Amino acid sequence: MSYQALYRVWRPQRFSEVVGQQLVVTTLKNAIITNQISHAYLFAGPRGTGKTSAAKIFAKAVNCHHKQDGEPCNQCATCTAITNGQLADVIEIDAASNNGVEQIRDIRDKVKYAPTEADYKVYIIDEVHMLSTGAFNALLKTLEEPPANVIFILATTEPHKIPLTIISRVQRFDFHRISAQDAFNRMKEILDSKQLEYEEKALWVIANAAEGGMRDALSILDQVLSFSKNRVELADALLVTGSVTKQLLKEYFLQVAGGESAAALATMGKVLAQGKDGQRFIEDLIAFIRDVLLYQESPALVTVAATGLSEDDFAQLAQAASAHRLYSMIDTLNEVQEEMRFTTHPDVYLEVLTVRLSQLKASAADPVVAKLQEEVAQLQQQVTQLQQRPAVVQPAPAPAGPNPAPRRTAAKPAGNHGSFRLNLKAVYQVLDHATRADLTKLQDLWGDALSLLDNAQTSLLSLSKPVAASPDGVVISYGSGFLLEKAAGGNLTESLAKALEQVSGSARTVAVVPTERWPKIRQDFLTARGYPKKESSAPSPTPQSAAPAQPKPAADPLVAAAEQLFGADGVTVEDN
Repeated sequence: MSYQALYRVWRPQRFSEVVGQQLVVTTLKNAIITNQISHAYLFAGPRGTGKTSAAKIFAKAVNCHHKQDGEPCNQCATCTAITNGQLADVIEIDAASNNGVEQIRDIRDKVKYAPTEADYKVYIIDEVHMLSTGAFNALLKTLEEPPANVIFILATTEPHKIPLTIISRVQRFDFHRISAQDAFNRMKEILDSKQLEYEEKALWVIANAAEGGMRDALSILDQVLSFSKNRVELADALLVTGSVTKQLLKEYFLQVAGGESAAALATMGKVLAQGKDGQRFIEDLIAFIRDVLLYQESPALVTVAATGLSEDDFAQLAQAASAHRLYSMIDTLNEVQEEMRFTTHPDVYLEVLTVRLSQLKASAADPVVAKLQEEVAQLQQQVTQLQQRPAVVQPAPAPAGPNPAPRRTAAKPAGNHGSFRLNLKAVYQVLDHATRADLTKLQDLWGDALSLLDNAQTSLLSLSKPVAASPDGVVISYGSGFLLEKAAGGNLTESLAKALEQVSGSARTVAVVPTERWPKIRQDFLTARGYPKKESSAPSPTPQSAAPAQPKPAADPLVAAAEQLFGADGVTVEDN
């Protein structure tokens, strides 16, 4: 055979020719330059990313006597023999077909012998993850205590299948997928050197279809060259790869984004009529929507030239659907793609997919926005209700007259605050056993109790505070009438009682009072319990004291009792 495939002819022979693996190449070159060569390496990564090629280049570099900056000369007898696969000291083994214990034991026996021609004996084991458990165990001792001048290079596409005992004894290098830009540049370099005509858009189609593998890209390029008689054209590249044209994808996307299911089905009919692969169509559509999504985020994230569209096209596409709807489209495409793997009628799935994408609405595609809209509507309703509540108007002064008739006003029931009813019995039960120590303890635990509630309940309690506490109860004051009604009408007090029990370790009843009425409630309680009676037993002032000095608040028995219950900080003495 005189003809060789492009990926064989253009296989890298120097580290500088390895595409898209700059970190790996730099590390290996520096190891050779500084003579810090390990006894075992693991090259892991997807297919066609240069693992075996880098292993052979490394084998040449460590044995070349004329290397420069870690690169083999590719001119000496050793380099030439390794390139042609004729050097006995560089052994390539395919673990897919040599995965038994006997083959590895043979390696273990022969590894003891010194190299015959080269400085290092190099074993390159490809697809090493296919070795059996016994074979790995046979290899383990050799990797742990290798003979001098022996290097093992293990290559695999599935490193997770390799035992950790093996991985811990090697230096691991991860080869990454080759970007479409790097694959495009490499193919362009090859075609320019061969002086062949090509369309750049066709090279972009091949680079994207290769999915990160340089060998795959060159194989597809080889097919296109054979199909189009040594000329790379866009139509031929699309035909060979089974891809759909970008203009057809754009047309289809705009139709489903606009809800035009009939037109989108007609476009899908064109795709099926051209014999396009259904899986490839979904993959192309996912990549297309991904480009639109990135363009919405930042136009600089998308290489427009690589997509085959213009800036104007992307500007139009970015306005066709929101980001959340694009997320929903991608989820739907992934779901249908998974289902299509086991069917012999992909056209049915593609037609159903078209209808589903056309019927996606912004509300269904964006649950976050829908929830926010619902919350905004609820807040607007609450604001409207507050605005409709009657304002408190002071009665106007009676008109001047001989004997104006007194206006009777309906007495507001004690303890009524809007629709809130004050439970004085529950408040008094707490105050009967209230102490300053219990209140201080509860104030210290107040923040911890609020942290156990949800956000809505914490917001309702933001304007409240404990004003009295007993071992089995607490009195909470509210400064907002609207919030007071919300707190008393719902299950907030029950939730607060459970939270206080959790942080304090004891069950407590919760009583709620309006902040502006709390001083009066407190004074009435002290009066009802007979604390002012002690004041009547105090001796009357002497007649000589014409202008007696005002007694200190602390000497008042009522004040003293209040300070004992609520603390000095919670009591204010006013002269009325």
